[in-house]
Amino acid sequence: MTALQIVRLPAFTDNYLWLVHDPVSAETIVVDPGASEPVLAALDERGWTLTAIWNTHWHPDHTGGNAALKTATGCTVIAPAAEAAKIPTADRLVADGDVVAIGAHQAAVIAVPAHTAGHIAYHLAEDAVIFVGDTLFAMGCGRLFEGTADDMFAAMRRLDALPGETRVYCAHEYTLSNARYAVVAEPDNAAIAVRLAEVERLRAAGEATVPTTIADERATNPFLRAADAVILAKRRAAKDSFVG
Repeated sequence: MTALQIVRLPAFTDNYLWLVHDPVSAETIVVDPGASEPVLAALDERGWTLTAIWNTHWHPDHTGGNAALKTATGCTVIAPAAEAAKIPTADRLVADGDVVAIGAHQAAVIAVPAHTAGHIAYHLAEDAVIFVGDTLFAMGCGRLFEGTADDMFAAMRRLDALPGETRVYCAHEYTLSNARYAVVAEPDNAAIAVRLAEVERLRAAGEATVPTTIADERATNPFLRAADAVILAKRRAAKDSFVG
């Protein structure tokens, strides 16, 4: 199967929108377009036509570009069924176990509620790719706005079950702050210290730190590594007030 082309589009202060193109079918999707302008510019530059939007959750910095992109391209908006009321632009609603596709590339919908109540991820198993929105970050996890630590712990277990080589595309560049907290959460974890140094180097050079991989997160992410929901809750609370 021909590899998908995945393009990182920075937006706002620290968001990443992911533009995904299948060269065989010429289909193109965008994941979590909080703004339309960078997407339209990237499409125009590459001569691609947007066929669908994949939303992971309802927050405006992930859905704010939906309406303009639909108007400009006629694309289909795919969104979590549990958040239908908050994503009025949705054309197709999906839930855990459903399948969406870009060309011949199929993505399984995985329910990962916690950051929001209906948050989903899109897992393209044959491509070893997952789009996780704001659930799993490089060395971190999303804030518990609508869910609980138990919810997030369950989501972490689902993601941890994926193959280590799976490339994880999250929606924010939070890695430096996450890495600085991770050193505090697990001071004896040598892998975290090594990764922090690399993240500092990348950010100083103005380079992105994502995508990451499930294997890297298993080694260095204090939330994915939390032994139970109680530990995860303590770490999430500590990170919420962490300055570093």
